[in-house]
Amino acid sequence: MKLKPWTRRGLFLAAAGAVALISGLPNRALAQTPPDILIVGQIAEPKSLDPAAVTAVNDFRILVNVFEGLTRYKSGTLEVEPALATSWEISEDGTEYTFTLREGVSFHDGTPFNAEAAKFNFDRMLDENHPFHDTGPFPLSFFFGAVETTEVVDDMTVKFTLNAPYAPFLSNLAYPTGLMVSPAAIEEYGKEVGRNPVGTGPFKFAEWRSNEAVVVERNDAYWGKAAGTEAVVFRPITDANTRVAEMLAGGIDMMVEVPPTSLGQFQGDEFSIVEQAGPHVWFLILNAKEGPFADKRVRQAANYAINKEAIVNDILEGTATVAAGPTPPAFAWAYNEALDPYPYDPEKARALIAEAGAEGAELAFYVTEGGSGMLDPIPMGTAIQADLQAVGLNVTIETYEWNTFLGEVNPGLEGKADMAEMAWMTNDPDTLPYLALRTEAWPDKGGFNSGYYSNTKVDELLEAARTATDQDERARLYREMQTIVQEDAPWVFVANWKQNAVTSDRVENFGLEPSFLLNLQGVVKN
Repeated sequence: MKLKPWTRRGLFLAAAGAVALISGLPNRALAQTPPDILIVGQIAEPKSLDPAAVTAVNDFRILVNVFEGLTRYKSGTLEVEPALATSWEISEDGTEYTFTLREGVSFHDGTPFNAEAAKFNFDRMLDENHPFHDTGPFPLSFFFGAVETTEVVDDMTVKFTLNAPYAPFLSNLAYPTGLMVSPAAIEEYGKEVGRNPVGTGPFKFAEWRSNEAVVVERNDAYWGKAAGTEAVVFRPITDANTRVAEMLAGGIDMMVEVPPTSLGQFQGDEFSIVEQAGPHVWFLILNAKEGPFADKRVRQAANYAINKEAIVNDILEGTATVAAGPTPPAFAWAYNEALDPYPYDPEKARALIAEAGAEGAELAFYVTEGGSGMLDPIPMGTAIQADLQAVGLNVTIETYEWNTFLGEVNPGLEGKADMAEMAWMTNDPDTLPYLALRTEAWPDKGGFNSGYYSNTKVDELLEAARTATDQDERARLYREMQTIVQEDAPWVFVANWKQNAVTSDRVENFGLEPSFLLNLQGVVKN
């Protein structure tokens, strides 16, 4: 089914008019959105719709409805199950993965999904000599850094040869970075494929109006169960209060990341609140390369100075728990339960600052207006600023829109800032520390270690853990890593969040996933 252009314009107008109704026409029914069209209030404008080129969960939430990978997460879990691959075999030494692909699957442009298409996608990311490697950059190609070759065995069989055993490989294939894009679309659009996405999923791309909406339509040729709605409209509404107002007015049918202070407004029968724990860490990146935080004592002082319990209870209203380190407790098998969070101890913080000679230090603090998993970033940033100033550090906040914020933080804090807010939702205990704590993950080396932390023992543990084939051994290595990182304090470990969303009473069959992705295939809207 193809939505007519006038229909799309009508959707935009219907959704955009909701705020105007709030003051003049408070009857929510007057702002109701069209039936069978799901309108989702997103936290930010997507950066791109090329799965290999983006890093933000905000973008991923759209992508997983348009694209599919060889594997996917089983609903309600982080366990891997077949998707575009129906089965796989792993060699005894753990270095060869051979996938049997699903027959009869086509991309939205009508071209076939087969082993050549799978090889094309991975070679584009990993092979610098590939003719379309310049359609990147591919910031999360780390996920597949162990892949030495991707081989077409036959039309429906593809084999990956790794340079060493790599335990997270199947899970990483299910992560949005591993979603399959039509090679024909990449050849046609080149660097603009992120504005013209073509996948195999239950929805196909229809339109992207910058700062207004991304529209996806039901894919009537989908190989699996048909989507439950005719279309989904993803609207970027960056201001949380505006998102709440639109939801209350009926201008959107669903919003993700509801501010904790607003949850009480959705307690009536007209709304449903959905919550789901997942592997999330909200932290502050500290510039360990230069400035006051180059001294471990000052980094530890920041962890003692910030009243994380007050943030969790007063700002986040109990929708999170205090973080103890870099690994979320949702990864129970790898989590170090022996670690306690840094206690709130401003006197100890002052003593460490004095010992380091950092009294009165000037700190530049980057804060975002909102973004993927960022909870309530401005109030949290303001509370953190006050706590640090109370122990003798002078903090200046600089606030940025989400994509601009990422453009400032991801290339590294050197020469710009001393600290920055950050949040990650991950699929495996390997992901966050490997991408953001290794020495080889410094920004100038292509990683996300924006604070330039470096510890050779942590590097060794992370390398060993990702190649260990025994899960108990992996767990031991990760727990040891967590102990060292907590002591070194390259971050302020703030909170582990329980994600939430709210839907109108017209929406059925919706549930949040521990992956933090937004799977809308089975959702129905009356």
